[in-house]
Amino acid sequence: MTTGQKLMRAIRVFEFGGPEVLKLHSDVAVPSPKDFQVLIKVHACGVNPVETYIRSGTYSRKPLLPYTPGSDVAGVIETVGDNVSAFKKGDRVFTTSTISGGYAEYALAADHTVYKLPEKLDFRQGAAIGIPYFTAYRALIHSARAKAGETVLVHGASGGVGIAACQIARAYGLKVLGTAGTEEGQKIVLQNGAHEVFNHREVNYVDKIKKSVSEKGIDVIIEMLANVNLSKDLNLLSHGGRIMVVGSRGTIEINPRDTMAKESSIIGVTVFSSTKGEFQQFAAALQAGMEVGWLKPVIGPQYPLEKVAQAHESIIQSSGATGKMILVL
Repeated sequence: MTTGQKLMRAIRVFEFGGPEVLKLHSDVAVPSPKDFQVLIKVHACGVNPVETYIRSGTYSRKPLLPYTPGSDVAGVIETVGDNVSAFKKGDRVFTTSTISGGYAEYALAADHTVYKLPEKLDFRQGAAIGIPYFTAYRALIHSARAKAGETVLVHGASGGVGIAACQIARAYGLKVLGTAGTEEGQKIVLQNGAHEVFNHREVNYVDKIKKSVSEKGIDVIIEMLANVNLSKDLNLLSHGGRIMVVGSRGTIEINPRDTMAKESSIIGVTVFSSTKGEFQQFAAALQAGMEVGWLKPVIGPQYPLEKVAQAHESIIQSSGATGKMILVL
């Protein structure tokens, strides 16, 4: 390492495993932006469930070791590489992806994955936009092709993606039902676009949902925990209803016959499949939401960089999500 090179604090993962493999190092070299890249001074970084799957080595995409996790950062442009025209030093921005990892004081990102952060949103909110809002938009509007007037059920609506889905669905003219497992979670869901909320810990909550939507059923279900709910979801659908699988933590047995009479679909969703063009399209819709004011991330638990292992533990084990978990730098 050349003398005079700037160093930073960053989380490094040298082997796949439990939360304890997340190690804080204070002597990591600050990367330099190349062509079409920017360096961001990170103020906050979102923590997403997918980052725990990647860290454990069980996810389909495995990064090369060692690596720094984190894709959703918000902060200020520190320097720009060659051929970057959309950003300059000092711009407030957020990202949907990073090159060098977001759990760090500085993060490198390709300029096409970086977006201006409006003044009305703070950095913590900026760090809550990336994966949650782009995933929710992809699931609801792009893949499910939800239309105004349809009914959507957001199953697990009080976390980052759930709140994003409720806000988007309400803004796009859908009837929005949500579920949450705690009283606080239910309150948050109602404050963020849901017309009705149900407690998915109650034994008979599915009957309550059925009663609410009567014969018609639900057109679109945004599903955060398919390994628990998929079979119930199939019984709630309308004719031609779609279940969007956003999250699953295991296997489940379903009866395929439940899809036949209603000609329903089960569709998997991952934001990482989006093309560059799709990301731009989603960004334009979400940017409008920020300007108009319906896109308002709700911040949940906040952790400093040195407590990141605790954050990873908690995002999987906690009893009920309330807002978006973030690291604050």
